[in-house]
Amino acid sequence: MSLRFLNRIRKTTGFRLTLWYSAIFILSSLALFGIAYVLLSSSLKQKDHETIQAKLKDYRAQYRTGGIIAIRNELNFEKYAGKPNIFFIRVAGPKNQSLFLSIPDQWGNFDLQSLENKAIDKGWIHLRAKEDENVLEIASIDLPDGCSLQIGKNTESREELLESFRKAFIAVMIPVILLGVFGGQFLAFRALRPIRQLIHTVRAITATGKIDSRVPTRQTGDELDELVILFNQMLGQIEVLINGMKDTLDNVAHDLRTPMTRLRGMAEMALQGKQTPENCREALADCLEESERVLKMLNTLMDISEAETGALKLKLEPVNISELLENVVELYRYVAEDKQLVVHTAYPRELYVTADRHRLLQALANLLDNALKYSPSGGRVEVEADAYPQEVVINIKDSGPGIPPEEIPKIWERLYRGDQSRSQRGLGLGLSLVKAIVAAHRGHVEVVSQPGVGSCFSVHLPRQP
Repeated sequence: MSLRFLNRIRKTTGFRLTLWYSAIFILSSLALFGIAYVLLSSSLKQKDHETIQAKLKDYRAQYRTGGIIAIRNELNFEKYAGKPNIFFIRVAGPKNQSLFLSIPDQWGNFDLQSLENKAIDKGWIHLRAKEDENVLEIASIDLPDGCSLQIGKNTESREELLESFRKAFIAVMIPVILLGVFGGQFLAFRALRPIRQLIHTVRAITATGKIDSRVPTRQTGDELDELVILFNQMLGQIEVLINGMKDTLDNVAHDLRTPMTRLRGMAEMALQGKQTPENCREALADCLEESERVLKMLNTLMDISEAETGALKLKLEPVNISELLENVVELYRYVAEDKQLVVHTAYPRELYVTADRHRLLQALANLLDNALKYSPSGGRVEVEADAYPQEVVINIKDSGPGIPPEEIPKIWERLYRGDQSRSQRGLGLGLSLVKAIVAAHRGHVEVVSQPGVGSCFSVHLPRQP
């Protein structure tokens, strides 16, 4: 059980963030130590070299004034003055034989005899001790009489200081590692808090089926807070869509109940009555009419859904809007005459857009059908169109009762029927279909209405959708 738990922890994002933060923090500390160590070592080495070079110049000057005796006197003076003897001093003859040699007492581990077995190197000579890791760094300089002066210094004090620095770093690294681990865990915990809250909200929605839960926002303005805000907005849109689907299903069920009841009633009456050919034919005709109504509703709902989701296939081609409006007006000419309505048209002879002729005809027919349906007898309907640089605008204005302001946002909803339209026969899908078709052409439709005066529906279509 513990291994499974550890394996699950190892796969979490929080563990990986903690591991990465700790690794970066610890490696950065190691890198800083390495840089500081190199700089300190280089600085100490340079200081030792500068000290040796200064001693070389000093003792060469002493040698010029009094030879080896002057160097010996200088060393005696420093000894009587209490100065520690920390330098190796050697004066070599032309054949590299030792003429003078001064060695600190604690430097007995170095094989100084090897200096006479090889030529004097004008660079730096590094002579290792026999029993430890100390190194004697020696610099050489020529003297006026052909001899050579060598001065060296033990690196022991330098190595002791660097060793102290290393021990101090090791002592500091323990709290640094703990700080890196716990600091990484703390930062990962805080950084992933929105993700945990999001997971908790999703689990609550999954468990209860209710989508009214929301993830708390921190108002920090960072990417995770933006993700939470977008997620809450998505939940809000999903909630609106689901509620709309519920309302739509309720309306569809309500609207289908009536024709289905009629179909059943007609069939039962036909079966219970006299089954003459005339009665059967009349019953079948009534059933066909009701089934056509149901089929029209379902087809319209499918068209709206396809148009809203972008799945509606449009056969785009150059379409003369003027010709299309003439066909629509001619299609409803008899309806207008029956209600004694005047249909006034005003548009240029040629007004082209790129569109699907059939779908656009369907949308305009719905708008004109509504205008004629809600205009009283003896009223007037105006059909106008005009071209603009980027779009074509089609206006269909009626003289009907108008739309109350509070109902205007709702008229585009599926199966919505306002108080004025309930007395008229219809499905409540016409305006939803118009909006969906126009939107599929990358246009938009809007309405301006004044109760008691009439309504004007405007279709805006781009020249190139």
